[in-house]
Amino acid sequence: MNNEAPLLEVKNLKKHFQLRKGFWGRQSSVVRAVDNVSLAINTGETLGLVGESGCGKTTAGRALLRLIEPTSGEVLYRGTDILKVSSQDLRRYRRKLQIVFQDPYSSLNPRITVGGMLREILQFHKLATGKKINERVDELLNTVGLAPEYASRYPHEFSGGQRQRIGIVRALAVDPEFLVLDEPVSALDVSIQAQILNLLKDLQKQFNLSYLFISHALSVVDHIAHNTAVMYLGRVVESGITSSIVSEPLHPYTKALIAAVPRPDPSERHIREPLAGDVPNSMNPPSGCHFHPRCPVATKDCSSWEYSLKELTDGRKVACIRYQ
Repeated sequence: MNNEAPLLEVKNLKKHFQLRKGFWGRQSSVVRAVDNVSLAINTGETLGLVGESGCGKTTAGRALLRLIEPTSGEVLYRGTDILKVSSQDLRRYRRKLQIVFQDPYSSLNPRITVGGMLREILQFHKLATGKKINERVDELLNTVGLAPEYASRYPHEFSGGQRQRIGIVRALAVDPEFLVLDEPVSALDVSIQAQILNLLKDLQKQFNLSYLFISHALSVVDHIAHNTAVMYLGRVVESGITSSIVSEPLHPYTKALIAAVPRPDPSERHIREPLAGDVPNSMNPPSGCHFHPRCPVATKDCSSWEYSLKELTDGRKVACIRYQ
């Protein structure tokens, strides 16, 4: 276990959206998209953030980078709370904290070549000048497995896997230390997924990068993440070492996610028990444990239980009344 201080530490992060209804917008409700989330990511390590669609994973990733402003909480990068720095100082931190989006095509300018995009970034941040700019562009493309001649091409001329490599190299262009990877392989074929995951692991070793890897698939997170946090309706319900969570899940929701993973061996008997009911409305979540209406082992006390993450002896944390 790494005993050094985390590179990035998130404490009690909240992001609430105020929704107004009615003709005059007087009636309002609150969506607690991220509700009291705490995470820690060490240098050179990956934290997987897992959960169903709508659980708040992407909102948490964008809030900790201040792409959307959090409601409250702390985001400590090397001991500095970046939620409190000025907009001018934030630009300096943004060089070290980057994001790779799920759909790279929608985040790329279709009217500018890949080389032009990278040259613009290098010039803006004063990372290279003169002839060294083109040399740096070629070097960056080689880093992610793209030929230097691709610099003259436009985004629509690339495949999905190649565009994701472009999204990665755009983030790497400013020499970051930390990347939020927002579902970076979910839109790709399985064979291409493996290539991108292996590329990310190689880049992590080469540049000592830290990742927050957001995904709905525990099987993907198991391949890349050192530690994992499982989210449900804006809250972390279980966290710990990835191998321990996958081999011995404690929270009923985590067990359900693992049961939903397809087994590659057709001879292995595997009985799936789908979750009962639908995902609750985030504007009106269930009382107590949010998962209790769908939980197969819920008791009457779960509806009044006060949420808290209990730390166990092996460093695992779980939010369930059975472990309190």
